[in-house]
Amino acid sequence: SVPACCSARYNLALLAFFGFFLLYALRVNLSVALVDMVEPNTSLPKNTTSNVCPEHSSTINVPRNTTGEKYSWDADTQGWILGSFFYGYIITQIPGGYLASKIGGKLLLGFGIFGTSVFTLLTPLAADLGVGYLIAVRALEGLGEGVTFPAMHSMWSSWAPPLERSKLLSISYAGAQLGTVVSLPLSGLICYYMNWVYVFYIFGALGVLWFFFWMWLVSDTPETHTTISHAEREYILSSLKDQLSTQKSVPWRPILESLPLWAIVVAHFSYNWTFYTLLTLLPTYMKEILQFDAEENGFLSALPYFGCWLCIILSGQIADYLREKQNFSTVCVRKCFTLIGMIGPAVFLVAAGFIGCNYALAVAFVTISTTLGGFCTSGYSINHLDIAPSYAGILLGITNSFATIPGMVGPVIAKNLTHNNTVGEWQTVFYIAASINLFGAIFFALFASGEVQDWAVSGYHLHRN
Repeated sequence: SVPACCSARYNLALLAFFGFFLLYALRVNLSVALVDMVEPNTSLPKNTTSNVCPEHSSTINVPRNTTGEKYSWDADTQGWILGSFFYGYIITQIPGGYLASKIGGKLLLGFGIFGTSVFTLLTPLAADLGVGYLIAVRALEGLGEGVTFPAMHSMWSSWAPPLERSKLLSISYAGAQLGTVVSLPLSGLICYYMNWVYVFYIFGALGVLWFFFWMWLVSDTPETHTTISHAEREYILSSLKDQLSTQKSVPWRPILESLPLWAIVVAHFSYNWTFYTLLTLLPTYMKEILQFDAEENGFLSALPYFGCWLCIILSGQIADYLREKQNFSTVCVRKCFTLIGMIGPAVFLVAAGFIGCNYALAVAFVTISTTLGGFCTSGYSINHLDIAPSYAGILLGITNSFATIPGMVGPVIAKNLTHNNTVGEWQTVFYIAASINLFGAIFFALFASGEVQDWAVSGYHLHRN
């Protein structure tokens, strides 16, 4: 095979890594900034201290910046603000996958991140104008981000040799986890020492900068790449030659009737329920239940995603090693990794709810739970490319549409279940997430496939008649 170092396909993985890094930084910074944007005590009813853990932070008296504007939004309003992103996000998933298959993923991904960055820069202005404007801007950011994963999947269908799939995709998508890791504590520090508006200005500006590099260095397919070596181009094209379809029309009906696709849908939905509930509410849980202050909160909220990032990178290497060197079947690897990546988190999440105020253990369990979730990237998450490389962008658009619903309803349900912020209420939130995870894992293990499906290869119509 062609060396990985400095190759066009690994350069693409690296640029994509930074792109997804920024996307998630832009997505989660609001969860941290929101704690600072809201007037204290508007979200908490009084006298609930009996069930909440004791204060334990040794408060360091640093001159805290309080110049940022404060808004009196109640808990339900905050739930809507956090959920609004997903209302935009869900709309562009399937169109994003379809467009990527027509015009290529490069422009779509580039402008998706560019648009998100621009709206992020407008966030402080929108918050000043009122809740409605803020919700609208967040929904528009969602529209921009909605095309990114399908566009990337679509690009990888022309760029990733089958036996390097887990490696290349796990590198590019791991950026999302690292973006979460870096932006949670960094947003906390920016809020602490500067002012929450800079959270949006700094990340927004970086996104615009990334856009220029992306447009300059990347191309849609190996054929159109200007600086790729001849050997690498041949290597990629020959590895994909029996996998891609030449027919122009999308076989919608067989796609929607495909059980292996529905296996991915169910797994994706279930995994995201836990993922989004934690992503949007972990800072709140840390603050209200475990009583961490904002500075600690940022670092501790980031720990789980750091674990997940490591796990994604490592499990991607392991998955391809098992397929290439140990001759494990693709479907066996995808199922095993999905089971570890969904049952593991469910067990530790329930445990985290049970140990109450033991801070060290609570943080450890939530961290282990999210870390094990990283196995899913080499499980169901790239299974679209195994079953239908030509339509991978569209399939991801379909599964990610379903998988966005938890982002919309999960935090709202969780906020509704935790009106008094008691440990018991949070246990319920964790229970629900764990049982959904369990169901998804079992469904995927029963119905997933690792083979290219008949309808996904050109000439499919010939066999039927």
